[in-house]
Amino acid sequence: MNIQELLELAVKNRASDLHLLNGVPPTLRVNGELMPVPGAAALTKETLKEMVLGILDERNKEIFLKNKELDVSYSLSDGARFRVNIYRQRGSIAAAFRYLASKIPMIDELNLPEILHQFVNRRQGFVLITGPTGQGKSTTVASLIEEINQKKACHIITIEDPIEYLFTPKKAIISQREVETDTLSWRRALRSCLREDPNVVFIGEMRDLETIASALTIAETGHLVFSTLHTNSAAETIDRIIDVFPEDSKRQIRLQLANVLGAVISQRLVPTIDNSRIPAVEILLSTNAVKTAIRESKTHMINNIIQTSLELGMTSLERSLTNWIRRGKIDLETAQSYAFRPDELSRQLKR
Repeated sequence: MNIQELLELAVKNRASDLHLLNGVPPTLRVNGELMPVPGAAALTKETLKEMVLGILDERNKEIFLKNKELDVSYSLSDGARFRVNIYRQRGSIAAAFRYLASKIPMIDELNLPEILHQFVNRRQGFVLITGPTGQGKSTTVASLIEEINQKKACHIITIEDPIEYLFTPKKAIISQREVETDTLSWRRALRSCLREDPNVVFIGEMRDLETIASALTIAETGHLVFSTLHTNSAAETIDRIIDVFPEDSKRQIRLQLANVLGAVISQRLVPTIDNSRIPAVEILLSTNAVKTAIRESKTHMINNIIQTSLELGMTSLERSLTNWIRRGKIDLETAQSYAFRPDELSRQLKR
């Protein structure tokens, strides 16, 4: 099978990812589980080189050969799009293709908590969507941006590497900037962002101190900022942001973060009884108690604040898992394997 046929098969099977590695057959991830393409032979170095380099233009080939890894987007003739990471392993080319649905799903279609609708009505602040790789962060952000697009006459700027979901302007106008293609670097794009008259800014991923500092500044100057971070929980997200800065800057960063933080949404895609996946979500809202915990370096209190603030709209991952069990969507064994605190899950189920 050639690369086009493999990608078409991924779309047909509703796979989230396609993996190409030397010595194994092409492999799909369907509902979170890896499965080899039926009847496909193991890939060779030569076949991989032909397949993967064949989707790149000359410029991107040069970048990959120089850097030994590359993030790009790729589209089929029917419009199906993929985020692609090309890399080397054990002396061979390898690639991971992430399928990006052409239709941007809305918040309710994703079975996300209703409170997320409130985040799109904010005029300013910092909203973070976090979780491990492959847990739907990009799709959740896209659903939030699309709702703003449908409801507000505003200017949305996205800075991504690469661009994932493509937005069609509705009430909003949207500038989507891809690093290397539309701007030379994250630093330049973030520096010039405030001169482009944005209302809403989406920073594809907060990768380092400079990106995080810029995100905080943009939020602090009266804009609504969305971004993603690879962390396991809301409390860990706060610690990760602060810990990236030098010791002599941390007090100022705590004050800045406490002032601009709107919410942290930490999510997992959990296998359901009917072999699909559904989001289990932890939500932290920036209340006075949360701001105080951040300013006073008492982030160890955040988990307790979440558990005691249900009436304000916060929820723990265990409460989210409990709700899905009671609705018959997931089983207890699965919920326990995803829970941060299995004992807390048991207590929730007894109430």
